[in-house]
Amino acid sequence: MFSKFLRSAGRFLVCLIGVVVILWAMGALWFDLPLDPLFRKIVAVLFFAVAVFFWCFGKGRIRLAAPALTVLVAVWWFTLKPSNTRDWISDVGETAWADLNGDEITFHNVRNFDYRTEADYTPHWDTRTVRLSKITGVDMAINYWGSPYMAHPIVSFQFSDAPPLCFSIETRKEKGESYSAIGGIYRQYELIYVVADERDVIRVRTNYRKGEDIYLYRMKLSAKQARGRFMDYVKSLNELKDKAKWYNAVTDNCTTSIRTQQDKKKRRPWDWRILVNGFGDEMLYENGSIETGGLPFPELKKRSLINEAAKAADAAPDFTRLIRLNVPSFSDPTLAR
Repeated sequence: MFSKFLRSAGRFLVCLIGVVVILWAMGALWFDLPLDPLFRKIVAVLFFAVAVFFWCFGKGRIRLAAPALTVLVAVWWFTLKPSNTRDWISDVGETAWADLNGDEITFHNVRNFDYRTEADYTPHWDTRTVRLSKITGVDMAINYWGSPYMAHPIVSFQFSDAPPLCFSIETRKEKGESYSAIGGIYRQYELIYVVADERDVIRVRTNYRKGEDIYLYRMKLSAKQARGRFMDYVKSLNELKDKAKWYNAVTDNCTTSIRTQQDKKKRRPWDWRILVNGFGDEMLYENGSIETGGLPFPELKKRSLINEAAKAADAAPDFTRLIRLNVPSFSDPTLAR
């Protein structure tokens, strides 16, 4: 009796594992098959129904048709190549890169838009030269747009003789595309490093998009460490210009990319909050990676929300200074210049 139960349980488990793999292949067809959207979805559903039937109810060689079909889908899917030359939406329309000349680093296609609304703006793509030796620190902006479990980090490098320079690792969407969390697991989007003026990349989220919040923290990094992290970004930026890369919501997203661009010997141990990154600032607090002003984390986070300060500062020339006033991470006056 017990042995019969084990056999039945084993068959069910094998069937279930197969269904999960087939479900992944269905998603690949659903999102990435280069056909009309309706026809693509029909093909995906038919594939799932046939493959599951063969796998769970087929006998002998008929059953093997299911893994054979799934392997064919996987082989096709892995041949899909990312590109830097698609019909992009305008806010990710240009590819940034950097030229290195000793201490000087010149960035091309730095985004610096003039916004009237989220969708109405005048594009400006700047060229900016900064000096590595003038980096004084790194700030981390954590952007929430709905769920408290997911967020978007924006890294802002500070200079003693130049405005901040921000890096935002994002999905590079084509015209007509919108973000899909499930689609992000597949090959829907390329990965892009947006290099931007701080007022652009912060203000569009606080002042023009609805329902988004930004919390701002100062990282505990020495100037030397900050310069090392800056060069990690420069290296990754130039690698993406030379060879496009797929975004993946699990393995190559806005947070995991910050970790993997760093040398393996310097990375912090893996933490589940790297993936569920809405808790990323809490992780940084516990690791002692951010300035706290001596506050417990809930109070620090509450007082690090900069939306109202950003709305008040708006187009002010000292936007960078104004959004840091009264934020605990910048209680030292030299951090809120």
